[in-house]
Amino acid sequence: MARELQFESPSFGKRLKGMLGVDFYRLFHTPMYYIFLAIAAIIPAMILGTTGSAEGVEPLYTNTWNIIAANTPIYAVSDMGQYANMNMVFIFGGIMVSIFIGHDYKSGYVKQLFTTHAKKQDYMLSKTLSCAFAMACMCVTYTLGGAVAGLLAGTSFKVRVSSLILAIVSKMIMSLGWASLYTFLNIIFRRYFGISIVSSFFFGTGILIIGAGMIVGNSPILNIFLYGSSVYACLSSNLVTLLVCLAVSVVWAVVYNLLGTRILSKCDVY
Repeated sequence: MARELQFESPSFGKRLKGMLGVDFYRLFHTPMYYIFLAIAAIIPAMILGTTGSAEGVEPLYTNTWNIIAANTPIYAVSDMGQYANMNMVFIFGGIMVSIFIGHDYKSGYVKQLFTTHAKKQDYMLSKTLSCAFAMACMCVTYTLGGAVAGLLAGTSFKVRVSSLILAIVSKMIMSLGWASLYTFLNIIFRRYFGISIVSSFFFGTGILIIGAGMIVGNSPILNIFLYGSSVYACLSSNLVTLLVCLAVSVVWAVVYNLLGTRILSKCDVY
């Protein structure tokens, strides 16, 4: 009696593992990833090395760790210098995501992928996770670059260590939410590479939340937004800060992945 062969579609876990394997291979084998890691390390060195270098000019920072985060959450504009911290990683991270996804469409990879791999949500999730990893790594190199710059500039290292660690980890966690936003934006502007970069830069600066902060003040309600929670992670962070950043990042990742998947399912992706 002939045996019938039954073919089952791969499980979600296997599909995602395969997609992540491809995305991480491409990430690790492109110079772009390492260039952006280097940029993230150089940013704090440039800020500490150039501000206050002129005679009679007060330095922007006297404490090294303010290059990581402000002392307290700041939503409204009080001193633009206070915004020159690790949140800049999310701006450059957005540009990196735009280049990474833009290459998928320019190279024809997406056309090949969706011809053989029909699950659009797998693409969204894989891109979100791989880009979140890349931005979290940028946070690490940014921290290392800031520490080296602080040693060279002779700025103070005084800080509550537990709050500093929580601030860094919280900002790294926010990479998930930011990566999902940037992936979503690049799906919308997939045919317009320049616009996708500009939109990523615009949202990465947090201009909308800063504007809202100018109206409502330093209100904790702004924590529910990506930039708000990124600012919430400061040098007075505690466990609640970490949990808030985690919750916001996960919720926004779910929202943007659902929206992005819907767009990919309804529109021509090529």
